[in-house]
Amino acid sequence: MSTNIKDLLESFGISLEKIVSAAMQMHVPHPGVETEEEARRIFGRELEHALADPNLCALIYAGIVLERDGAKGLIPLGERYHLDAASLIADEVLGMSIAKYIGGYKGLFEYIRCDKTKPGIVAKMGPFMDDVVAGLIGGVSANMYDVGMRKRDKNE
Repeated sequence: MSTNIKDLLESFGISLEKIVSAAMQMHVPHPGVETEEEARRIFGRELEHALADPNLCALIYAGIVLERDGAKGLIPLGERYHLDAASLIADEVLGMSIAKYIGGYKGLFEYIRCDKTKPGIVAKMGPFMDDVVAGLIGGVSANMYDVGMRKRDKNE
């Protein structure tokens, strides 16, 4: 088993490119991040930076283990795992934690937006990994927009 978080995500069919593509479905032009090309570049760089953080990797790994073990019936959720029922909130808490850890309250706002829209790969995931990836997208998106604003302010 690999200890590289990117490899672990890839083993679930979650490539960094799929994460970036899902994020771009939610891209809203902002100062300093007007084009999708610029957004892809900044988002990709910020995603790589975030995934280098061991604390974030631990949160992502928790989601991976919960997804894997939930699918096998190894955690006490019963049918709630397969239904992603409203009574199952641990997945939401994990996604919110990831988003807020990366991007603060702005990241949390972006997570909620992503969780509601379920862009790209997010819509195809199980109950834990959809929130893990939505949290990544939310937190990294918030940072991307902050980078754009700093870039714009620097050029003014």
